[in-house]
Amino acid sequence: MDRAIELLKKYYGYDSFREGQREVIESILSGRDVLAIMPTGGGKSLCYQIPAMLMEGITIVISPLISLMKDQVDTLCQIGIPSAFINSSLSYGELKQTVYGAENNKYKLLYVAPERLESRSFTELLKTIRITMIAVDEAHCVSQWGHDFRPSYLKIKDLRAILHDSPVVSAFTATATPKVKGDIINLIGLNEQYEINTGFDRKNLKFEVVKSNKKLSYVLKYAENHKGDSGIIYCLTRKITDKVCTKLTDAGFKAVEYHAGLSDRERRKNQDDFLYDNADIMVATNAFGMGIDKLDIRYVIHFNMPKNVESYYQEAGRAGRDSEPSECILLFSPQDIVTNNFLIDNSTSDSFTKSNEYARLRDMVNYCNTDKCLRKYLISYFDPNYDKENCNNCGNCLSEIESRDITVETQKILSCIYRMGERFGSNTVIDVLKGSSSKRIKSLSFDKLSTYGIMKEYNRDTLKEMISFLISDGYINIAGDKYPVLNISASGYSVMKCKHQVFIRKIFAAERSDSSTLAVYDKGMFEVLKTLRRKIASDLRLPPYIVFSDAALRDMCTRYPLNMDEFLLISGVGEIKAEKYGSMFIDAIEEYVRKNNINVKEIKVKNAAAIAEIKATGKIDSGLKQSNTGKNKKEDTREISYSLYREGKNIDEISHVRGLSPNTVESHLCDCARLGYEIDYRDFVSQEREKLILDAYEKVGGNRLKPIKEALPPEISYTEIKFALCEFNNRRKNE
Repeated sequence: MDRAIELLKKYYGYDSFREGQREVIESILSGRDVLAIMPTGGGKSLCYQIPAMLMEGITIVISPLISLMKDQVDTLCQIGIPSAFINSSLSYGELKQTVYGAENNKYKLLYVAPERLESRSFTELLKTIRITMIAVDEAHCVSQWGHDFRPSYLKIKDLRAILHDSPVVSAFTATATPKVKGDIINLIGLNEQYEINTGFDRKNLKFEVVKSNKKLSYVLKYAENHKGDSGIIYCLTRKITDKVCTKLTDAGFKAVEYHAGLSDRERRKNQDDFLYDNADIMVATNAFGMGIDKLDIRYVIHFNMPKNVESYYQEAGRAGRDSEPSECILLFSPQDIVTNNFLIDNSTSDSFTKSNEYARLRDMVNYCNTDKCLRKYLISYFDPNYDKENCNNCGNCLSEIESRDITVETQKILSCIYRMGERFGSNTVIDVLKGSSSKRIKSLSFDKLSTYGIMKEYNRDTLKEMISFLISDGYINIAGDKYPVLNISASGYSVMKCKHQVFIRKIFAAERSDSSTLAVYDKGMFEVLKTLRRKIASDLRLPPYIVFSDAALRDMCTRYPLNMDEFLLISGVGEIKAEKYGSMFIDAIEEYVRKNNINVKEIKVKNAAAIAEIKATGKIDSGLKQSNTGKNKKEDTREISYSLYREGKNIDEISHVRGLSPNTVESHLCDCARLGYEIDYRDFVSQEREKLILDAYEKVGGNRLKPIKEALPPEISYTEIKFALCEFNNRRKNE
C-alpha cells in the first residue's frame, strides 16, 4: 500500500485515498474478488487502475460505451499510464497494432466492449495474453433488473474459466438495488468476494422537483441565471429534445443536442463540443451520458420524469463529479406519467418485463409527489436500511412550507375508495368526489354513494395531487399495471379509524434565487487559467478537464503557486501533470500577479482570516470576490481541522472527531502553516529530529518523501518529515 500511495500522488496528484478506495485496492492486491458499490464521482476507476499498475500482466476492463473507453484511455495516457482500447471505432490497422501491443505487454490496462466477448477469435486472443485482473465497469448492466441491461455482460463469467491463472475479478457500479447486487455476484461469477458499499449519497448535489406546466420558460430562465456553467437537460423523446434545443439556441445559448435520430457524425461532433467547452448545454435523450467523464457539469435538469429511479439517479449523478456544489432538478407534470406509460406499453410484449417497468415507474412518480426529504427517498430506494435524518439540502427540506392537517380530506378520499369497492383508478374516484354527472358514474350507481360530491369544492388538480401524495406516503396502494386501481393500505385504515393524523406540506411557489456565497479564489485568474487550459487541450485534441479539473484551477487561484514545489501541492496535480503543464500555469499565474499588483502572501493570510471570520460570525467579508459556485470546501475543511488543533487536540484526536484519516488531517495542518496560520512545529517534530531530516533532505534532494524516509532512522515518521520540510520551506520564503 505504500507503493499504491506513491502512485496516487505521482499520477493522480492526491495525498490520500477517498472512502473505500484503500480497502478495495488492498483486497485486489491480495488476490480477492471485489464488488464495490460507490457513488458516481467516488473514484471507482482509480480502484482498479492503481492495482493494474502494481500487478504483473494486463488488466482487462469491460466497459459498456466507446466514449467511456476513449475518455479513460486518453486520461491514463496523459498521466503516463500505458493503456489502449479495442472496440468497433478502430480501423483494421489500428486493431492489429493494439493487439500486437497487448501480446507484447505494452499496456497495463486494455479496455474492451462486452460484445467482444461474443467473438471466439477475440477470446482466443485473450488466451495468449497474461491477464491478472478482469475489471467490470458499470456492472449493473449484467442484470435484467438493472436499468442498462447488456446481454453480453453474461459472457464475463465464461471468460475467467478459459483464462490461465484464474485472474481476479473486480466489479464496480454506482447504482444497485439488492436484486441487482445479487445478480452481479451470481452472473459475473464472483468468488468469496470482498464487498463494499460506500453509500449512495452525493452530498454536493442538491435535488429538487419542480411541478410546472411551463417547462420551457423555466429552462430558459434557469439557463440565463447560470450562463457559462456546463449543464445537461434530459428529455424523454427526440421530438422534445429538438424543441428544447432549438428554443435555447434561438435565445442565444450555446446548446447542442444528442439523440439516436442524429447521424453518428452529428452525435460525435455535438458530444465533443460539449466535452471541449465549445457548448455549455447538452440537450439529450438518455442515449447520452453513460461513461461521460466531464467533471464540471454544474446542473442536470430532467425536462421530463424518467421511467425509473435507477435511471434518474444515474443521469442526475453526472452533475458535480468534481465534488463542487451542483443541482439536479426534475421538472414534473402529470403528462410525464402518460408518456412513460405509452413508452412502456410499446417497448416489449413480455408481460413480466412490463409489470416490472410499471412498478418502477410508480416508484418514480412517488418520488415526484413526496413532500419528505428527496435525498432520503433516493438513497432509501437503493439501501432500505438507510435511516439518517433529513438532508436540509434538497428542494423539500429547504422550501418555505406550511404544514397543513388534511386528515379530514384524507378520510373522505379513503372512504370514497372503500365505498367504490377498491376497484377503480384515481380519475374515477375524483369523478365521484367531484359529483360528476357522467353516464358511467350513474350507470355504476356511484351517484347514490354517501361520498358522491363530498369534495366538489376542490378542483381536479388539487384532488389529484392529494391522492398522489397519499400514494407516495403509503396510505393508498396501487394494484395493476397499465390501468392501476386504488386500494387502502393498513396505515390508510388507521386514518379512517381516527387513529392517525395526516399532514401535507404545501410548498409556496417562490422566485428562485442563487445567493452569492463566499469564494476565496480569484475569479479573474480563474478565467485566465481556463483560457490557458482550453488552448492546451485544443492543441492536444483532448477535453479540457483531462488537463486539470475546475477544482484544481480554483485551488491554484487560492494558493497562487509560484514555483514547482508549491504547484505540486495543488489538489489533483501529480508529478506527471506538473512536469507537462506546470511551467505554463506558473508563468500565467506570475504574469497575472504582476499585472494586477497582487501581494500573494498578504492575500493568502487574508483568505485564511476571512474563512475564520465566516466560521465565527456567518458574515461575508465585503473585500472578497463573490461567486455563484459555492463555498470552497477544501479551504473550509482545513479551517475546521485547524480550529480543533488550536483547541489542543492532536492529529489522532482530530482524525477521530472528524472521521478523516490522519494523513488528511496532517495535510490540512500543513496547508494552514503554508497559508500563514500559527502552527507550533514542536507539536510534531523535535529540534533534534528536524536537523536529521533536513540533513537527509539536502543529501537526497527532490520533494518525494519516501527517499528521505529511507535515508533516516526507521523511528522517524512521515509526519515528522512533512512538518520539518514545511517549516523549512516557510523559513526559506520569509528570508
